[in-house]
Amino acid sequence: MTTTFASLGVAEPLVAALAQRGISEPFAIQALTISDGLAGRDVCGKAKTGSGKTLAFGLPTLQLIPKAEPGRPTGICLVPTRELAIQVRDELAPLAATMDRVVTAIYGGDPIEKQIAALQRGVDLVVCTPGRVIDLIDRKEMTVAAIRHVIIDEADRMADMGFMPQVEWILRNVEGHHQTLLFSATLDGAVDGLIQRYQTDPVQHEVQSDTVTVDQMHHRFLLVHEMDRVKVAAALIRLNTRTMIFTATKHGADRLAAKLCDEGVEAAAIHGDLRQNLRERALARFSNEGGSCALVATDVAARGLHIDDVDVVVHFDPPSDHKTYLHRSGRTARAGTSGLVVTFALWNQELEVKRLQKRIGLNIPIVEMFSNDPRLLDLVAWDPADQSSPQTAKA
Repeated sequence: MTTTFASLGVAEPLVAALAQRGISEPFAIQALTISDGLAGRDVCGKAKTGSGKTLAFGLPTLQLIPKAEPGRPTGICLVPTRELAIQVRDELAPLAATMDRVVTAIYGGDPIEKQIAALQRGVDLVVCTPGRVIDLIDRKEMTVAAIRHVIIDEADRMADMGFMPQVEWILRNVEGHHQTLLFSATLDGAVDGLIQRYQTDPVQHEVQSDTVTVDQMHHRFLLVHEMDRVKVAAALIRLNTRTMIFTATKHGADRLAAKLCDEGVEAAAIHGDLRQNLRERALARFSNEGGSCALVATDVAARGLHIDDVDVVVHFDPPSDHKTYLHRSGRTARAGTSGLVVTFALWNQELEVKRLQKRIGLNIPIVEMFSNDPRLLDLVAWDPADQSSPQTAKA
């Protein structure tokens, strides 16, 4: 029998709202966790970004959450980055409206006065980064005393980014009986500490996705030349709808975005030094059809971002380790689709890229390629093991 949201116990208004968006069947993590969430159980879900976690924790919370008084939200969703706060808010707010509930994103970089005004009007579920929430609590503009539903999303990323002390401070201040839903790509170390201290008899669910990170991607490794590297990237962007490019530094991201624009392709940079309104504008252009063709990002800025339908990930600067390679590359090949991952190597980076391949279990030739190479037209169909030299197109 096919599992549906209705069969999991999701309320009819939410089911109807999902159907209007073309969402009729739950993803694996949703099918596993929603019933337990609706039963009021604490849930611990192991699943990667892009697996459908937002609805897995959002639907039960929106269905069960009590109406809040001003400044006293009844639900809190802790996330590692402002971009993720915005994305979770955008996904859940229209669903919340069908249940007469209000969802607001609260994060650093956005005017605090605007956030205080929203809280005073009444917010049921706050989706927030830890630092800004603590600031609002210190100002006595918000309390977590009325919280009945706690969500911790991307718990492993919060640990990586050093946010665990703030997260634990918030959780210690949540009073009374409450439900805690925790989702993370890994459940060991500091995340296990959270589970032990702040969840009560949690039911654990895991979506097996280890093979997806490598096997459902097409990996290509290109030996490029410094003077031609931007042109190769521009050629890939032109041939695809949505390309995400990773650089090692913030300055490198800005410089590359500018050079790509000089090549006649639309590109926007996103990194920690960028003003929040510019970050949001870059994300909106990239996410909306007809917007930017390429998003140039640093590793930190990309943490927690959920962007659908990324065709190609380009490692413009080779990643520092195999974990970074897998995390960057995971921006494509989401929800069962395949994707293309292209790694650039300069002449002095070949050895480190070969070491990287060894760590991720890939044995793929690093092939020299120029920006006018016809093989760029279809890197998926091209076999890197075929070392016959093609006729390059006329520049």
